[in-house]
Amino acid sequence: MSALNAALRERFERLALRLTELDATLADPAVAADIKRYLAVSREQAEVAGVVETWRRYQQRERDLDAAEEMQASEPDGELAELAREEAAAAGADLERLAAELHAALVPKDPDDARNAFLEIRAGTGGDESALFAGDLARMYLRWCERAGLRTEVMSESPAELGGYKELVLRVEGDGAYGRLRFESGGHRVQRVPATESQGRIHTSACTVAVMPEPDEADEVQLNPAELRIDTFRASGAGGQHVNKTDSAIRITHLPTGLVAECQDDRSQHRNKAKAMAVLVARLRDKERSERAAKEAATRKSLVGSGDRSDRIRTYNFPQGRLTDHRINLTLYKLGQIMDGDLDDVTSALAAARAAEQLEQLEAGGR
Repeated sequence: MSALNAALRERFERLALRLTELDATLADPAVAADIKRYLAVSREQAEVAGVVETWRRYQQRERDLDAAEEMQASEPDGELAELAREEAAAAGADLERLAAELHAALVPKDPDDARNAFLEIRAGTGGDESALFAGDLARMYLRWCERAGLRTEVMSESPAELGGYKELVLRVEGDGAYGRLRFESGGHRVQRVPATESQGRIHTSACTVAVMPEPDEADEVQLNPAELRIDTFRASGAGGQHVNKTDSAIRITHLPTGLVAECQDDRSQHRNKAKAMAVLVARLRDKERSERAAKEAATRKSLVGSGDRSDRIRTYNFPQGRLTDHRINLTLYKLGQIMDGDLDDVTSALAAARAAEQLEQLEAGGR
């Protein structure tokens, strides 16, 4: 039995027609003269061409399977029958593989996945231990980014007295930064014996993590200057000679929502303002995204959660060396390696769970 239903087959045929349209568009001299449009059409054409090529291979192997089965029916015994059985088995295996590729090709792609990201870590319940855990999470993400070839930049930080952070905002730059980090948004709970605990008792504390796509400059939402309060202040913390000499740090407050963003990383007030504005825009977009997700979640609960910061998504149990991601019931007994930046098993499992859910919806709806 075919692994593709009629609705999906129709969709692939529509893609084949779309490929013909795209080929004609690329041949248009007016399009070739518009570099931005030409590149956009070229990207779509390359993507669609790959899917259509796989679809044509699938159809060919279906014909091969039909021919092999006809041969088996007409020649049930002998050498030809054996060849037909071998060809039918090979065609069937190919069809299964190609169907999986075609299903995966139809999984909706979030255009934000390719963007750079802002990664925020905030200490939550647990006082000093929570701030220390925020520092451990920061180290984990920084090491993972280094392994993944992603560049990081501190946008703002608020160190805690005994170590770690009350709040840290990182900018993560590189191929697919947001898509690779997006599932980290939520509540992170730690269970361990704090360094300050004299009785050896296990404490539970928590941090929240928020991951937001960095908006394109050209697509940035237009903020009304009358709705912004911009404050300057002196950078704090250990730093170079310029620290505490000039009011170069910037804090921007969006009055209608109360959202705040600040940057003190650069000695240039102008550059700090630009960076803080980028963070503020990302936070505003994240707020809109969260509100949309909350409305959608009222009708359907997402497999991997909405990314709401109040969700408890993960527990780090140090005495047992165990990490548990509650969204997909994933448990790994390699907490030491994970805290050292080996997050790939976690991120790949979450991405696979999301793709599987989308494929299930796709097959159920045929679209």
